[in-house]
Amino acid sequence: MMLPWKQIVLLSITGCLASLSPACTEDVIFQGPRWRTEPSDLILPINSPDHQATLTCEAEGSPPPQYWSLNGTLIDPGHDYRRRVSGGSLIISNLDKDQDSGVYQCTAFNTRGSILSRRASLQFAFKTQMVRSAVNVREGQGVVLLCGPPPHSGLTFAWIFNQYPYFVQQDSRRFISQETGSLYIAKVEPSDVGNYTCVVNNTITREKALSSPTPLVLRNDVMGEYEPKIEVHFPDPVPAAKESVVKLECFALGSPVPEISWRRTSGVPFPSKVKMKNSNAVLEIPNFQQDDSGTYECMAENRRGKNAARGRISFHKPHWIQTMTDSALSIEENLFWECKASGKPKPSYSWLKNGEQVTAEGRVQIENGALSITALNLSDSGMYQCVAENKHGTIYYSAQLMVLSAPHFTKTPLKTLLKARSGSEVTLECKPEASPPAISLWKKGNEILQRSEISLFSNGTLKIANVTKRDAASYTCVAKNQFGSASTSGRLIITEPTRITVRPTNMEIIVGESIVLPCQIASDPALEVTFSWAFNGQLIDFQRDGDHFERVGGSVSGDLMIRNIQLNHGGKYVCVIDTEVESLSTSAILVVKPGPPDKVTVEEITDSTAQLSWTPSRDNGSPITGYSVQARTPFTVGWQAMDTPEVVTGNMLTATVVGLNAWVEYEFRVVARNAVGLGEPSPSSAKTRTEDTPDTAPTDVGGGGGTKSELVITWEPVPEELQNGDGFGYIIAFRPAGAVTWTRAVISTPGVSRYIFRNDTIPPFSPFDIKVGAYNNRGEGPFSTITTVYSAEDPSVPPKRVRARSLSAAQIEVMWEAVPDMPERVLGYEQVVYWEDDTKPDTIGKVRITGNYTLVNITGLKANTAFYLSVAAFNTAGPGPQSAPINCTTKKPPDRAPLNIQWTMIGSTLTLHWDPVVATEMESKVTGYAVVVKKHRYNEINTIFTNKTTAELSLSASDNYLIQIKALSEGGEGVGSEPIHIHKL
Repeated sequence: MMLPWKQIVLLSITGCLASLSPACTEDVIFQGPRWRTEPSDLILPINSPDHQATLTCEAEGSPPPQYWSLNGTLIDPGHDYRRRVSGGSLIISNLDKDQDSGVYQCTAFNTRGSILSRRASLQFAFKTQMVRSAVNVREGQGVVLLCGPPPHSGLTFAWIFNQYPYFVQQDSRRFISQETGSLYIAKVEPSDVGNYTCVVNNTITREKALSSPTPLVLRNDVMGEYEPKIEVHFPDPVPAAKESVVKLECFALGSPVPEISWRRTSGVPFPSKVKMKNSNAVLEIPNFQQDDSGTYECMAENRRGKNAARGRISFHKPHWIQTMTDSALSIEENLFWECKASGKPKPSYSWLKNGEQVTAEGRVQIENGALSITALNLSDSGMYQCVAENKHGTIYYSAQLMVLSAPHFTKTPLKTLLKARSGSEVTLECKPEASPPAISLWKKGNEILQRSEISLFSNGTLKIANVTKRDAASYTCVAKNQFGSASTSGRLIITEPTRITVRPTNMEIIVGESIVLPCQIASDPALEVTFSWAFNGQLIDFQRDGDHFERVGGSVSGDLMIRNIQLNHGGKYVCVIDTEVESLSTSAILVVKPGPPDKVTVEEITDSTAQLSWTPSRDNGSPITGYSVQARTPFTVGWQAMDTPEVVTGNMLTATVVGLNAWVEYEFRVVARNAVGLGEPSPSSAKTRTEDTPDTAPTDVGGGGGTKSELVITWEPVPEELQNGDGFGYIIAFRPAGAVTWTRAVISTPGVSRYIFRNDTIPPFSPFDIKVGAYNNRGEGPFSTITTVYSAEDPSVPPKRVRARSLSAAQIEVMWEAVPDMPERVLGYEQVVYWEDDTKPDTIGKVRITGNYTLVNITGLKANTAFYLSVAAFNTAGPGPQSAPINCTTKKPPDRAPLNIQWTMIGSTLTLHWDPVVATEMESKVTGYAVVVKKHRYNEINTIFTNKTTAELSLSASDNYLIQIKALSEGGEGVGSEPIHIHKL
């Protein structure tokens, strides 16, 4: 019996499908995920491992699962004990700066598609602890006390006066900035004397941190009245996001205490939502909109004067001014979506489908913020996002595309005729293509099947367990959605199980005979039966192997005939019977005489022989006439027959193998022979290695070079197959050329190819006789031929008469005398060393030149700087001693401004002339001039570069200008000329 609530749901769906009303369409189409909450940037203290960070991400949809990525890599909470997802939000415990810093993004998905959240960064700030010195001020003077916290998210600031719980109260004279945390006192009074402590509250980790106290001390004298000095002001420009809360701070020092007022330079009055807080020191604009953009001015005023700060608030971060909406279109219709965003600089656009980048090709075209798809098909359905981005931020907007179609079974119809074995389980799948997804029902004949009667799943699958003849019928699947219906039908036939009536049996047979392996069945007449045979796991190809294998028998027989059986035909034969409804098999083992020997053992092994034993083969009625021995090594291809001193007869179970190679790993096996031929080989013996002393000396013996007091000897290592035994190593022998006695050294590492002998008494670049031999546990092998090499070279004297001169602001030329001839070669000079301070010679730059050069130019230096330099010779042993340091100063930029500046104004064109600036000997050459033009109205500064002593400028008639001219050189800009003031034309 169907439960009442299930009946109600079924009736509502059926009624909706029958009516096809617009309300039904709206209810079922757009169910893609939507963001309710997206993550925000976080800055956390670096020393907070015991705290946790939460990145909030919440989606709605049906259903709304989510996953997270860090720097584009998927986070797997199941294998990360520090990260877990709760309600969509990512919670990170035991915070680690190196592992957790980066950009996070959340993805929500369901059956309709997926969308990406905005990106959020997680950063860590270093906590600094400032040393607080006493602040001495005069009565009536203004003062700023610094808090100095690191950059964080979610910080609030307060100040304690002397001791807790006495907090500084803000008024027109005192202000605490929530941007910097600093305390500002416009005019100090005697009651302000005491200790001040900054309190930092972290609203994210709920930490509280206190600075060390700052004493405020009053001096004896009194400061007179002075005009306001604005210490706290907002930047220009102020980037703002749409619908955000914008707070502007403004506070001034002064005596008397200044009054703060605000205005918009456009003259437009503030709307009622704008709030003034903390004696007008804070201007708050909630729900920021386009109309709130513009220039804001803060005015501080007392009777001694007034001062102002201004800045422009504008939409620098992108915000949407046009977006797309969810769309439901039919197949073959065209889609056009366009989104537009405002921001500075102008945003760029991209498109995502289900979180993946959309590329323009074929039917899909993208132009700026417009996406068009022609001739829609069902694969175009999904969640799309328009992405707008500039350097200040990235925003996403999502919409769902549903491509609508009536159900059809073009690709997935039911088979016209279905067969199933009695007692088996039948599964019929109903997979229509439709959008929105279709609701399916099944008919048996003309009757609708109820879920209570049969297994019917929500995905349209019909399952019938333990089928009988009563289940044979015509079955139809009917699919419906709002746009139509379709059906597909197939007839189900129930067959009797197939039985194997005659099976093959295990057999033993002699080479050359022929046999038949039987395989016969009884089956339902409605079934088509096929027979196949497998031999040792491989299907038999009757056309390729027709000389030995043949299928015999009728439609109910799959007998296998094997003619002229060979030894390689022994093994397992499987008969496989296939019908449309089942598959059966039966098998037998065929043994071909003779059998293989067993348990081959190496009793003894030398450098060239091996003594073997084994257990006998089964003769299976045909006596063994003899055995042959085979072997393989890592250096042979397959198994090879081996020599024995005497013929191994059928009654022998041992043999001696000769002609083996020393220090090679062998495996042995034995093959029996009788009147019908060779049998199967035995299993292989355990791997065993022969032995001998080394018979090969190392090759390519040489060496030489190295660093001071070294003799370097090298050789080519002996390959493992030629080492002939365990405990392999090398013997190195050397002596001065012409001497009699050899010095020996032993190295026990087979792969080493180098030995270095160090001794301070070794003369530089002296000849030595050398040779290298090999040894192992069985003894020493031969030495290589004697070779002569030279010990390391060593430059012993520094270059002399080192001189330097400055070529420009960035270049010094260094010169020296070549090192005189000596036994050691000089390959060149290096460590032309330079540093800025002779007390810190570790601040070093190096230049290396190869060859007999005595001059080098050092470039890329700082202007007007004294450098210390020295030179050393080098060869294969490295550098020799350095020369005594000398110093040289690079040239400086010109310190004279252009003179005799003359200008003429014709219309809006200003022409300038001036005298050239000539560099002195210690100044770098003048390469040109910079004309700096400051435009008062927009506070703009432009610079024009020229290599002449004249320039033409085009000026606006509606503004004032200030113009300066500077000389340019490699060392930078020179002194600016006296400013030229050009007033409105």
